[in-house]
Amino acid sequence: MAEKAVSKEDFRIYDTGRFYKQMNKNSSNTMALAPNTSSKRETVCIFGTGDFGRALGHKMIQSGYPVVFGSRSTQTSSLIPKGAEVFSHAEAAQKAAIIIIAVQRQHYNFLIPLAEILRGKVLVDVSNNLKINQYPESNAEYLAQLVPGAKVVKAFNTVSAWALQSGTLDASRQVFVCGDDMEAKQMVMAIVRALGLTPVDQGSLLAAQEIENYPLQLFPMWKFPILLSLGLTAFFFFYCLARDVIYPYVYENKDFSFFIAISIPNRICPILALILLALVYLPGVLAAIIQLYRGTKYRRFPDWLDKWMLCRKQLGLVALAFASLHVLYTLIIPIRSFVRWRISSRIVSQALNNKTEPLNTTNAWLSDSYLALGILGFFLFVLLGITSLPSVSNNVNWREFRFVQSKLGYLTLILCTAHTLVYGGNRFLSPSSYRWYLPNAYMLSLIVPCIVLVVKFVLIFPCLDKPLTRIRQGWERNPQYSEQSNYIINKSAV
Repeated sequence: MAEKAVSKEDFRIYDTGRFYKQMNKNSSNTMALAPNTSSKRETVCIFGTGDFGRALGHKMIQSGYPVVFGSRSTQTSSLIPKGAEVFSHAEAAQKAAIIIIAVQRQHYNFLIPLAEILRGKVLVDVSNNLKINQYPESNAEYLAQLVPGAKVVKAFNTVSAWALQSGTLDASRQVFVCGDDMEAKQMVMAIVRALGLTPVDQGSLLAAQEIENYPLQLFPMWKFPILLSLGLTAFFFFYCLARDVIYPYVYENKDFSFFIAISIPNRICPILALILLALVYLPGVLAAIIQLYRGTKYRRFPDWLDKWMLCRKQLGLVALAFASLHVLYTLIIPIRSFVRWRISSRIVSQALNNKTEPLNTTNAWLSDSYLALGILGFFLFVLLGITSLPSVSNNVNWREFRFVQSKLGYLTLILCTAHTLVYGGNRFLSPSSYRWYLPNAYMLSLIVPCIVLVVKFVLIFPCLDKPLTRIRQGWERNPQYSEQSNYIINKSAV
């Protein structure tokens, strides 16, 4: 990861931001929602008196904006926010330069007779669709076609009425904004900031369709991690079922079908936690190899690697979930009927034979080491998960975040891999461990982590680490070739 310089001004802004965050914590919600009366704000018109229109109007009034509603019915209702006025669409439009269209696309036709009144005004489209790419063009582009003289801006469609009513304390504060008129966008973004939200400029109105599709996507960054986890879970479930249940039933006439409830899940969970944790750091290792091979950081990675790197956080959180399940399953082992039966049978057998097994200090060391490595690994695992939360990551600087996610992340992988190796001991050498010539499942879980750790160990050698560091700082092995590549990329982007 390329390092970035942090100026004194950045630190000043960062410290000031932390000061205001602390002030906001100490202030009451009433003070936070109090209108800013130090300067007179311009009137905003809202077409539509539905849930979202009313919630947005209420939030704007709290922020100091005079609000008028344009509606088919001019009768004042108790649902209308206190302080707002209701007029006909034509009257309301004449009182404001910014008009928020809080109605669905199929009802836009009422705007056609108002085209002259709306000429030169800023129309903010907040609508969403029921399906992704439901129409050939976005709702905002359709609105711009209906009212060609207006300045259309897309905004607020990623914020719900509930989020506005709850003060946006429990929802995303980001508001995507796009439009062809820069001045109109700046006016809308000023309103977004005044409401305590964070505007994100997405460019021209061509980006409106992507913005409208965004709320319709169900966990877009979680799709690959979840599907991968489900696939690995199914594979290892049937793998363990064949080794631990079917094999003893066929060859030893023993019924261990109850292993399906606790034993097999308690084997699958740590296996998936270790594999997914290794998959979090594998793309970084592959990226380093690609950069060393190319001799530059200014060429794009393959698309599959780009997508893989973007979902590393989700992979890590899913791995943490499996590790947590493993801890819970392990805690209930002593109260299992099978375990209590096996312990009591062993005690009775020793009593009948009048023989006590001496303590094996080697096994005691292995057992304690195995448990200690697991506890330390899980502790760091939880620390990684906590640090990845936005509320925590926003309060640490980039160097601290990188230290936790990279340095402590690899330490976590080392501890968890060592935990699995000590658990297996020398059983991988025992022929009885291979049922139907299939190794124990934990052996398969070590393949990816060991590959990642070995390659990472090789990459820290000075002969590779120094050129890689130079590449990530901007050095290029073949600058002329890189300039040509950048020219082609930029030209295709235009």
